[in-house]
This record gives sequence, structure tokens and C-alpha cells, in this order.
Amino acid sequence: MQLRIVRRLLPEWGTTYGPPGEGPFPAVMILHGSEGAWSGWSHRNAAIMAAHGFLAFPLGYSSGGNAWNAGHINDYPLDRSVEALAALRAFPCVGPRVGLYGVSRGAEHALLLASLMAKEGLEGLPEAIAAHSPPDVVCGAFDSRSYRDAGDPGWQAWDANNRAWKWRDSHEGLLPTTPIEVERYLGPLFLSHGTEDRMWSVEMTRRLEQRLQAHGRQPEVHYYEREDHLPGSAGENRHHQLLLDFFARHL
Repeated sequence: MQLRIVRRLLPEWGTTYGPPGEGPFPAVMILHGSEGAWSGWSHRNAAIMAAHGFLAFPLGYSSGGNAWNAGHINDYPLDRSVEALAALRAFPCVGPRVGLYGVSRGAEHALLLASLMAKEGLEGLPEAIAAHSPPDVVCGAFDSRSYRDAGDPGWQAWDANNRAWKWRDSHEGLLPTTPIEVERYLGPLFLSHGTEDRMWSVEMTRRLEQRLQAHGRQPEVHYYEREDHLPGSAGENRHHQLLLDFFARHL
């Protein structure tokens, strides 16, 4: 039996998942959330995309951690993600179009990266971007060692006193609560959010949609009724169908 999903090493960066054969394949770089690079969720998402004809690269960008500890998102240099996109584009089996997909903190990462690259007119912008459960503002650093469940004393989704991101070795323009200038990105944009999200309010995506429309943009937006921060089985099936259709059209 022939393998339907093949792992390939992207030298110096990590593993990819894609269909068998020589390609070229449309590619997607996947950005995990605060669960961290070790959790395996971004690799699972990559395998789902690979089963549908995409070459998917889960970029691990959290620091520290291990299989039992998510590590942290603190002072991550977004310049590194620009380099990762360039490395993916140069991979021999990748076609001319590359997408970007992030969930939660990964969605923030994707939108921030696109806005900064567009602001500076950098080459290599993704041809399409999808963001599930995104914030509309820059969030603070996350450290799994200090995380508490919602409702516990001291609960917070992120630490406003510390910085999650830096660009050109600086925090300028990346302080917590700074609006993400997603309107700078002119390519196709997919936004989705559960209406019963208990982690990050669905109003964040509604504000992103409103700001994009105010700039003459028409993003593809999906609200999943009665779904939480991460959808259940039926919601996730619907999400993946919409997500795969979006990337199939634009990559």
C-alpha cells in the first residue's frame, strides 16, 4: 500500500507533511497556539492538509518546554518566520504559491507577520492567510508555567507586562493592546471564530471584520454557532471543509 502522507525534512527547519510524488504542491505554513510546538496539534493539522493535496509545514516557534510542558511565547523574533517562509518557498517540491494558517496565538502570529511584511513591502508575503480564533490586538507574553484555568485566582490569557513578539530586534509597535494592522495585507484572508469562545471573545474577529470592511476589503469570515475556542467534532469538520476550500481556491 502506498503512503498517502509523506514526511519530508525541510533542512534546518523541521519536518513537513505532504502527498507522495515529486510535486510541486501548494504549500501552507502552520502556526501553533499557546499549546506550544511539542503538543502535536499543528502536526495533526499539517497531516489533515497533506491528506488533501497540500504540503504543510508546522513551524515550532515557542521556546523551551517539552512533551509535558508547552514552554512559552516570549520575545519571539517575527523575522525568523519571514526566513521560514522563504525556506519553504525554496523547497524543491513546493509550488509558486504558499499560504499561512494560524490558530489562536498562531492566528495572532500570522496576522502580525503579514501586517509587518506588508508595511515594509517585503517580498515573500503569503498568497493567502487563514486565522482561526484570532485576536484583533497584540497580546502579551504567554508562559505555560504560570497559566491557570479560567476562573482560578490569578487567571490570565497572557501577561501584559511581558512581550510576546519582536521585529527587527525591537518591541516598537508590538506592545500589548496595540491593534493589529491586518488591513495592510491585500491578499485573500479567511477568519473564523466560535461564537461561544471562552478564551478569546468572538468580538475580536467581529472587530477585525469591521476594520477590514472599512478599508474596502471583503474577507471570508465564518462564525461557528455554539462552538468554543476550539470547535467540537461537527464544528471542526465544517471548519476544515471551509479552510481546505479556501486554500484550494487561492493556492
